[in-house]
Amino acid sequence: MADKRDYYEVLGVQKGASEDEIKKAFRKKAKMYHPDLHPDDKEAEKNFKEVNEAYEVLSDKDKKARYDQFGHAGVDPSYGSGAGGYGTYTGGFDVDDILSSFFGGFGGRRQANPNAPRRGTDVETVCTISFEEAAKGCKKKISFQRIENCDECDGSGAKKGTTPKTCPNCGGSGQVKMNSRTPFGVVQTTRACENCGGKGRIVDNPCPRCDGKGRIRKTHDESFDIPAGIDDGQRLSVSGRGNAGINHGPAGDLYISINVRPHPIFERRGNDVYCELPLTFVQACLGAEVVVPTLDGKVSYNIKEGTQPGDRFRLKGRGIPSLNGRGKGDQYVTVTIEVPKNLTKRQKELLQEFDGNSSEKNYQNRRGFFNKLKELFGE
Repeated sequence: MADKRDYYEVLGVQKGASEDEIKKAFRKKAKMYHPDLHPDDKEAEKNFKEVNEAYEVLSDKDKKARYDQFGHAGVDPSYGSGAGGYGTYTGGFDVDDILSSFFGGFGGRRQANPNAPRRGTDVETVCTISFEEAAKGCKKKISFQRIENCDECDGSGAKKGTTPKTCPNCGGSGQVKMNSRTPFGVVQTTRACENCGGKGRIVDNPCPRCDGKGRIRKTHDESFDIPAGIDDGQRLSVSGRGNAGINHGPAGDLYISINVRPHPIFERRGNDVYCELPLTFVQACLGAEVVVPTLDGKVSYNIKEGTQPGDRFRLKGRGIPSLNGRGKGDQYVTVTIEVPKNLTKRQKELLQEFDGNSSEKNYQNRRGFFNKLKELFGE
């Protein structure tokens, strides 16, 4: 890992840069090194991959936090983070053994049966995918952690060959009743049994694998289908893939938050895709057949004679499919015209000759502008 450059250095931002600053820096660097602009340039290809790797880590707040604390070691695949691939792990959350009710005096609720089945808590993780994968859908292997019943003791918490015994103090109910004298008479309250901690069972010989808890945390690598048309920030729900339930209750759910890397050329707005197409001065003047990049590959398009900077044309059905599978968006292409630099003497002479043979009728916007000036100033 020592030969890897600092990710902040790769993107050209300071440590502590905001999410927007990181995203803008990625777009700039990705355009700079994009393979379409540098065909057969191995160095540009290497830099492009390095920029993508840096953004994948710094755009994920959990990976970024680990990287800030531990450097590359914090996001190396050998540590189980999935850095360098697409699936990522954010450290699934869980809340274990939370009592579902509280005991009290007047009007207090009776404690729930500690041996009743309880649903497991949910788990969250993040999956980072490319712009194209979000548009077309894909299958991703995702690493996440969840709590499961210990396979050594089958969730009982007792050493193999032994069983938990019923708490003699509460008779297995997990709660005890107490009478208190008050000025209003004798009041009966219910509280958790201190002898068994409200569980109703006592484990004399705890399982060495789970230390008597009956549950263990395990890392899982599973492949999931990411539907076409999913957008950045949306979540997928996978039923029953969360933490195991208590007392044979159902498992919680797994929520996969989708992080879509920005594209160096395309921008998404709803289901429509936007991009810019640079033309030469001559192409804009005379018209030309040009190649336009789309999510489905390159397509030919005939540019009209006299095309102006900022003109926009639509490629119908070349956008992103709806998440519900009904229809696709369009692609909108905005024309930019690049003014040539470093002209030769002959090129300058030709342009001067061209300008000398031009008239106001060749420039509609210019003519309209000066006509407005005359109306305003009377000159």
